[in-house]
Amino acid sequence: MINDEIRAKEVRLIGADGEQLGIIGFREALQMAQDANLDLVNVAPTAKPPVCRIMDYGKFRYEQQKKEKEARKNQKVVELKEIRFSATIDEHDFQTKLRNCIKFLQDGDKVKLSVRFRGREIAHADIGRRVLERVATESAEHCIVERVPKLEGRSMIMILAPKQSS
Repeated sequence: MINDEIRAKEVRLIGADGEQLGIIGFREALQMAQDANLDLVNVAPTAKPPVCRIMDYGKFRYEQQKKEKEARKNQKVVELKEIRFSATIDEHDFQTKLRNCIKFLQDGDKVKLSVRFRGREIAHADIGRRVLERVATESAEHCIVERVPKLEGRSMIMILAPKQSS
């Protein structure tokens, strides 16, 4: 709340340069802010009496928005990449998909590994589990297992997350 929006008889006032001015009546505090061509901003409305500060509110809002924009720019969005295997995957195909998996993990993305069982392959789900566990062991230095292999319908799914570089 700023200026006339504040509904208190007395406020604890902080000056424009940060010094404490003590408990002052609201009208007097508002007059001091207007004399300095600044705004009276309520910074702690729940305190008794409320704490108000004399500052340039427009400049304050601009600085806040700049900080928020900078924080948004620096955050990394983690994507979930999916790599599909088959239970009867050949060695070269396996190595190619493993390389892609490691590349995704190094980029900081999570990887969802799935084995799709077709026809009667579902009776040998242990073969699919071995394929997923082999991927996990061969890429162990780049990842941690976030979700162990689990059969869901005709697919077995496992999720790997990148190791945090500390």
